[in-house]
Amino acid sequence: MSIATVNPADGETLQTFEPLSDEEIEQRLADADAAFRAYRTTTFEERARLLNGAADLLERESSGVARVITTEMGKTLAAAEAEAAKCVKAMRWYARNAEALLAPEYPAAEDVEDSGAVRARVRYRPLGPVLAVMPWNFPLWQVIRFAAPALMAGNVGLLKHASNVPQTALYLGDLFHRAGFAPGCFQTLLVPSRAVESVLRDPRVVAATLTGSEAAGRSVASVAGDEVKKTVLELGGSDPFVVMPSADIDAAARTAVTARVQNNGQSCIAAKRFIVHTDVYDAFAERFSAGMQGLTVGDPMQPETDVGPLSSKQGRDDLEELVTDALTLGAQALCGGRRPEGLERGYYYEPTVLTGVTEQMRIHREEAFGPVASLYRVRDVDEAIELANDSPFGLSSNVWTQDECETDRFAQDLEAGGIYFNGMTASHPALPFGGVKRSGYGRELSGHGIREFCNTTTVWRA
Repeated sequence: MSIATVNPADGETLQTFEPLSDEEIEQRLADADAAFRAYRTTTFEERARLLNGAADLLERESSGVARVITTEMGKTLAAAEAEAAKCVKAMRWYARNAEALLAPEYPAAEDVEDSGAVRARVRYRPLGPVLAVMPWNFPLWQVIRFAAPALMAGNVGLLKHASNVPQTALYLGDLFHRAGFAPGCFQTLLVPSRAVESVLRDPRVVAATLTGSEAAGRSVASVAGDEVKKTVLELGGSDPFVVMPSADIDAAARTAVTARVQNNGQSCIAAKRFIVHTDVYDAFAERFSAGMQGLTVGDPMQPETDVGPLSSKQGRDDLEELVTDALTLGAQALCGGRRPEGLERGYYYEPTVLTGVTEQMRIHREEAFGPVASLYRVRDVDEAIELANDSPFGLSSNVWTQDECETDRFAQDLEAGGIYFNGMTASHPALPFGGVKRSGYGRELSGHGIREFCNTTTVWRA
């Protein structure tokens, strides 16, 4: 895949970029190594000043960068502006809280007296240059939720962004430089995917974080494992959205629409499998499909648009293949199921609700990365939990119920990194984020996220 800005609203290639040469990559690695040696000694106060400065810049420039994001990957302009605002919030949160999150820990004297220590403590120290391999779907947020805690911990970052969002990637590198971070503290590497292995194997790179496909995660994890380097992986998701009889059906259906089509349906934590108790199935299906059908698909720059294009022709084609496979094997489309008329130049697909999905259909197991929902009917809590867990993924989940006994069951038995009751999954800087099974491992955000790339050091003194 070439490094280029291709507008998914009309398929036009707007700008292409030359990848870095081997010599340029070597210089950036050397700069990162040198920067870390000095930056690791800075105080939390100094790091917070720099990060707040970057947040201030992003806040002032959010309208312009939002238009770049929409042009490069197709999310609505309103969604791009909201993404920028979320990044500003996270940067300020880590600037404010990092010192407390990484404060030394002192075990009680009576707990360590038999170790022979007069005094013992646990310190969190930075590791060094960390490689971030990031996706296009949230091209600001995915990077900031790594960069903010990593920089506040005293690490430095090397960003290998998706090849279809090069302008956003360059903006991020420039943002931290203009905020006053020393050269080498955060750098963008415009390189193809095949260059990731050599960068990760370089001894100056100490760890990696990746958000992306399962295949990409396997590749990075295998190289890192061979080099014995730490990784954090946030991979795919096929999140369940469970609706039980005690739920507010109107609220559940409205939220279900948003949960399925956020970011044009291209979100790992978008709800994708809608599991509904038979007692309320018909009412929910009617409201949900009507809401999906009523969405406006079109130019993502226009304020009336609810759903823009898929990010690429390949993404649209892959989604279309999943739907075609399901319909061929007997599924029915309550709405959608095709490309919209009048938008042939872009990579658009209609919001779609499928019923009658079975295990023989690819969409039952594979992630539908676009505005396509699978709707299932279940008889009871046990069947709902069994179906929700019948997935290779385990990123997050949504459950709608007012029954406390059901709440306890779902909280205990759902296999996911997050369980959201009577609402939709959303990442927040104060809450850990990540998954289980083939959705990856490790956590981003919160204190858990900032400690992922720290050396947890025992300091023992006799």
